[in-house]
Amino acid sequence: MRIILDAMGGDNAPLSPLEGAARAVRELGIEVTLSGDENQIRALAKEHEISLDGITILHTEEVITMEDQPTDVVKSKKGCSMAIGLQALADGEGDAFVSAGNSGALLVGATMIPRRIKGIKRAAMAPLLPTAAGHAILMDGGANLECRPEMLEQFGIMGSIYMDKVMEINSPRVALINNGAEECKGRELEQETYKLLENSDVNFIGNIEARDIPSGTADVLVTDGFTGNIVLKLYEGLGKFFGGKLKELFSGAGKIGALFMMDKINDFKDSFDYKKVGGAVLLGISKPVIKAHGSSDGEAFFHAIRQAKNCVDGKICETIIASLAARKGREKAEQED
Repeated sequence: MRIILDAMGGDNAPLSPLEGAARAVRELGIEVTLSGDENQIRALAKEHEISLDGITILHTEEVITMEDQPTDVVKSKKGCSMAIGLQALADGEGDAFVSAGNSGALLVGATMIPRRIKGIKRAAMAPLLPTAAGHAILMDGGANLECRPEMLEQFGIMGSIYMDKVMEINSPRVALINNGAEECKGRELEQETYKLLENSDVNFIGNIEARDIPSGTADVLVTDGFTGNIVLKLYEGLGKFFGGKLKELFSGAGKIGALFMMDKINDFKDSFDYKKVGGAVLLGISKPVIKAHGSSDGEAFFHAIRQAKNCVDGKICETIIASLAARKGREKAEQED
């Protein structure tokens, strides 16, 4: 298996992507292609004594920055590391793609170069949120600010497939984020989506209020990208807030008390740490694409690569395609009846 990594994307590029790639080769038994400035990459590898065994470099000199427009990735900066890496993915030179670069550019590039799965109306950026039960996938975390009910239905289906195939949760519970648990709650968007999900093949458990998300009531959280991004940012903020408060609390409990609680405190902090999870998968693209956090270090890149590998192993894209084909077949049979 070969994972393509944008070596120039993110705040700590290209050293951190290189570190994550080298570790992935050692520990995951895969090959990695780095898309980026070969001179910089080789110089850093020599300086930091990082082995390039199992690593191929696609030389590019251009980089898309956070200040660039998302569409620049397929227009004025078609030679950037992100675009070249995505093109290599589309050409079959790798099995998945990882980048910590410009989120908007990655969404546009993935949609226009390897392209969406035929029949999927919009790709969703799907981060994992920590819950009392483990993790829940948020569909959509910010890619699509305005959605139609049929888009949200597809988000629920794709999220269910991911949690089944990658997170190994049998019959994942799918819920619709709403301002009340009753079926009649919400805008027209939520009311119409409720009907679609209720009649779909997923394990739909109904509406969920935001306050119930952390308890692990659902495994797949369906909403539009505007609402989803607010949920995501609130989650991130609360994680930092609680982590700081816990540190204050136990700093006053004495060294002995803090020592006994340290493992649990670290476990709690790790549950909110993006470095341990990987990144947000772009579900709906024809091949696995992972958006790593912009400030990813070597450890975070390693876990993002591992997540990409898990998507390939779990045949996420193939399963989504098969699910769409099966549904189309059922609809055709119903029409003929």
